[in-house]
Amino acid sequence: MTEFSAAVYQNEYLAGGSTDVHAIVTVECRGAGQAGQTSAGDAGEIVIVDTSASMGWPGVRAAQAAAAAALDQVIDGTWFSLIAGTHQARLVFPFDGGPMGMAQMSPQTRSLARQAIGYLAPDGGTAMGTWLELAARVVQSVPSVTQAHAILLTDGKNQHETPAELDQRMARAAGHIQVDCRGVGSSWEVGELRRIAQTLMGSVDLIPRPDQMAAEFATLMRQAMSRGVASADLRVWVPQGAQVLFVRQVAPSVEDLSARRREVNALTGAYPTGSWGDESRDYHVAVRLPASRAVGQEQLAARVQLAVGDQVVTQGLVKALWSDDSSLTARINPEVAHYTGQTELAEAIQDGLAARAAGDDRTATAKLGRAAQLAAETGNEEVTSKLRKVVDIEEPATGKVRLRKNVDKLDEMALDTTSTKTSRVRK
Repeated sequence: MTEFSAAVYQNEYLAGGSTDVHAIVTVECRGAGQAGQTSAGDAGEIVIVDTSASMGWPGVRAAQAAAAAALDQVIDGTWFSLIAGTHQARLVFPFDGGPMGMAQMSPQTRSLARQAIGYLAPDGGTAMGTWLELAARVVQSVPSVTQAHAILLTDGKNQHETPAELDQRMARAAGHIQVDCRGVGSSWEVGELRRIAQTLMGSVDLIPRPDQMAAEFATLMRQAMSRGVASADLRVWVPQGAQVLFVRQVAPSVEDLSARRREVNALTGAYPTGSWGDESRDYHVAVRLPASRAVGQEQLAARVQLAVGDQVVTQGLVKALWSDDSSLTARINPEVAHYTGQTELAEAIQDGLAARAAGDDRTATAKLGRAAQLAAETGNEEVTSKLRKVVDIEEPATGKVRLRKNVDKLDEMALDTTSTKTSRVRK
């Protein structure tokens, strides 16, 4: 049986005149089960592989192995399909012209899909929006699929459609499918894939070498198959006149959910969080109350709930209590401080790398220095390790660094993709 729990971390004490309340809400899921087995409706999986000319035969052969490795992890009975992406999208399996855009996994369809994978060949350009649009249409061709996920692989930049066209096609796919994006090699743009992943509620990461693709695809598909809760919303209620400043996922990665808000009622907004497995996620909720209360008064600042469909499965209460005791009001909650630093860390890395690429060494040094300082303060050892390949860290505590002159492009990309991955609060 699936169970959710919630815990709230905050300093509820506010000084006179203060109206802003910050809290970290941890939501944990246990007993999620397998995709398509425990939720209403079926699960659907799509593997989208770049077969543009830039992949070449070595890249396509590695992609064939990766697609096969992913399909090997798909549970029998799950709907699935395979898409080849160039400057246009092509449904490779089930074959074009068939009655449906997906097939149900079985020993027979797995064997047929493996045969179809063998016919992939490098040719053409890159237009990722067309791949996503076809994936969304494929999912919609099977009405019973209520939990759809895709893995998208590319080795290059989106050169055969405008940014506006990509945005339009992503918008048409949003709400129909979650997409984990992976880039192989060093010729793709992290920011571009990050935009796709954020819009379609997935992740982005680097695969340095083609021979690493199969293991990554198998891992991604196993994770997808372990998410037995098809979708859930984080609902945030605030009192009349209050304003939600932002809602962010801050662990296991930084993701601003604010723009995803949809109205439940006049006082409540819902923020889609996608599918869930057995896991824990942390959310930073910030609320501005309409007015300060008198010392000694308290108020419920927010009610944060997780809802699966129309059912609320857990909730946490965010409180505000006004005090004139500075020893109480001056305290910074450790969880709030930690994740505020992690969010700033992600921004500092991305801004620093962008400045470096633009030739602005002064800004790059300042931003990446601040990143080194924040990584040290928050104990994010993975980021610190990757920062050391881009800058020489002389004084972590003060953020004193020197830019390295000859930096491997893959090391820069690894730092960029890691920037949004957060470390948990050290207990």
